[in-house]
Amino acid sequence: MGGCRPLGFLLGLPFALVALVLSLIGAVIWVIGTILSCLCPCCICCTGVLNLAVSLIKLPIKVLRWFIDQIPC
Repeated sequence: MGGCRPLGFLLGLPFALVALVLSLIGAVIWVIGTILSCLCPCCICCTGVLNLAVSLIKLPIKVLRWFIDQIPC
């Protein structure tokens, strides 16, 4: 029954690795945005950048789950 789920994982692995690079970029953006929001709390645009960075950090997990869900069992 679970024999086809690893296939979705293997198919999604190269895309998850690309998403991992984007995740690292998101982590750097998140650290810089956090520092900027601490230095200047009136800067409201930092919250949008921080939300984008957090979504980039979660991207590899979302990519793998999407690929695994696409394989019918």
